[in-house]
Amino acid sequence: MEKRIQAKAKKTIPIPKIAFADRPDTVFSWLGNAGLFLNSRGTCIMVDPLLNDYPLPMLIEFPVSPEEIPHLDGILITHSDDDHYYLPTLRKLCGVCPEYHSTEYVAQLMNQEGFPAHGHQIGSRFHIGEIQITLTPADHCWQNDGAFGSFERVFQPEDCCGFQIDTLDGSIWVVGDSRLMDAHLHRKAPDVILFDFSDDPWHIGSENAVVLANAYPEALLLLSHWGSVDAPDRLPFNADPAVLEGKIKHPGRILNCAPGQMIRFPGK
Repeated sequence: MEKRIQAKAKKTIPIPKIAFADRPDTVFSWLGNAGLFLNSRGTCIMVDPLLNDYPLPMLIEFPVSPEEIPHLDGILITHSDDDHYYLPTLRKLCGVCPEYHSTEYVAQLMNQEGFPAHGHQIGSRFHIGEIQITLTPADHCWQNDGAFGSFERVFQPEDCCGFQIDTLDGSIWVVGDSRLMDAHLHRKAPDVILFDFSDDPWHIGSENAVVLANAYPEALLLLSHWGSVDAPDRLPFNADPAVLEGKIKHPGRILNCAPGQMIRFPGK
């Protein structure tokens, strides 16, 4: 069978150590797959970092290795799938990061690993420095579908989440892996949406990506979960931004950026 051709992200731009330094504004960067790096006036966080030795081949170079990261103020994990909760990366970062945050279930897993983890309920808020973070709902309990075999537990909706990240310069909503929910369409509009862009039915999917994007017509759009992992036969890693052409209101707001490329929030 002819191999399916995957859409591929742009060539990676390495993240230098100076990107973690104090600064007067807020910048963010897609790390590839579902990862995000954000530096808000010197407070640095990552979401779902996958930065080394993934068991599947990659279509991209990692923009930074765990060993090159001088410090983080916090790490946020949306759920327990290994392309989000990736232990080889998290173990290497534990020495430079004082706190990890996720749902209560994932925090239990992290505490078992010896990580300084804090669990939160959906809708709860906490701060890392001056950054306010709110857990948002997600629907990604694919493990309960008998098509994927059996698991030791029944997964609950509150086991996975997204994150609303509010900085002094703007807000970014990390939707997390999820099927589209009605609750996703009725939020206070963020400035940027990092949304799950995948062909898999347990994800938002290409058609619903249009619905979500058009519910917030002024938000900048950063697509995640595509163009990074070389797995042409695995739907979670496959989607093509070209399918959005002609369907998104204000199409110029799609951030067609490379992994590692730094994007600055406009000051407010």
